[in-house]
Amino acid sequence: MDQGSSYYGTSGPSYMYNAPPPPPSYSYIPPPFPVVRLRGLPFDCAEAEIVDFFHGLDVIDVLFVHKGGKFTGEAYCVLGYPLQMDFALQRNRQNIGRRYVEVFRSRKDEYYKAIANEVFDAPGGSPRRGAPRARSSDEVRDLSEFKGLLRLRGLPFSATREEIINFFKDFELSEDKIHLIANAEGRPAGEAIVEFASAEESRDAMSKDRMTLGYRYIELFPASREELEEAASRGRLLPKSFEGKDQTEPTPVLRMRGLPFSAGKDDIIDFFKKFILSEESILIIFNFDGRPTGEAFVEFASADEAKAALAKDRMTLGSRYIELFQSSPEELNEAVSRGR
Repeated sequence: MDQGSSYYGTSGPSYMYNAPPPPPSYSYIPPPFPVVRLRGLPFDCAEAEIVDFFHGLDVIDVLFVHKGGKFTGEAYCVLGYPLQMDFALQRNRQNIGRRYVEVFRSRKDEYYKAIANEVFDAPGGSPRRGAPRARSSDEVRDLSEFKGLLRLRGLPFSATREEIINFFKDFELSEDKIHLIANAEGRPAGEAIVEFASAEESRDAMSKDRMTLGYRYIELFPASREELEEAASRGRLLPKSFEGKDQTEPTPVLRMRGLPFSAGKDDIIDFFKKFILSEESILIIFNFDGRPTGEAFVEFASADEAKAALAKDRMTLGSRYIELFQSSPEELNEAVSRGR
């Protein structure tokens, strides 16, 4: 071998090794660490439920977040690669059990900090990755700070202040302390903010979380004075004259949310087996990548049939609770035009 060979790192004949000029400098931006944060998890949530929630994605790790030894309803989920974060974010506000789960982007440092906190907080110095304990009413009350206000979500659109007072019949409430929320069109949004006499009362009222008002399960969340003021400033508080009125015109179209991703039109027909449906009357929604979103539109023979079918709201298809919403032919046509 030529003793001047560049193989040994010494200078050799130019015809054997002629190093190209260095490339122009550029700034390399590494891909993001593939982790998302979940909020609003059921307090008896298991790791398997999160894996099912992210069906079709590669779940590498699930870290449940605790505070003072109690599960906070939050978790971090590490995915297989960065591109999957976008698909995970599409599951935002879908359901695990009866709970809406929020999904947020997170960062590597936030995830590692959460691990460190779990090690510090956990007995024996090992982070908890198994299923959290089933919650008790005392644990729920200590989960976060309360400021005397609660937000209600999942109300019937026709709910009245009197019905909400009756829902909280163990507490002293007046109608002027109940604020029904409107959507952007000025119609009932199915939400309300309720002012209690004290922070302690609002904390105790959390015992009503996931109980029913009419045929709907009601979710409760701590709220703040700022949230109420923001709703008022944006004109999102329903006036007394709108109380008890469902401003949604009855139509033959319903929207389903929370479907298993494997559900087909035959499963939906079976879910509504008391009604006459064809596959042509069902539109299953897919995202831009061709994956099901867990939503569908169903067109019934009449508005009366659609209204009767709302009795199936919160019933199960497979292992999932299905939410039903009044929709419209316009919303259905828009989904068709988007090719979804």
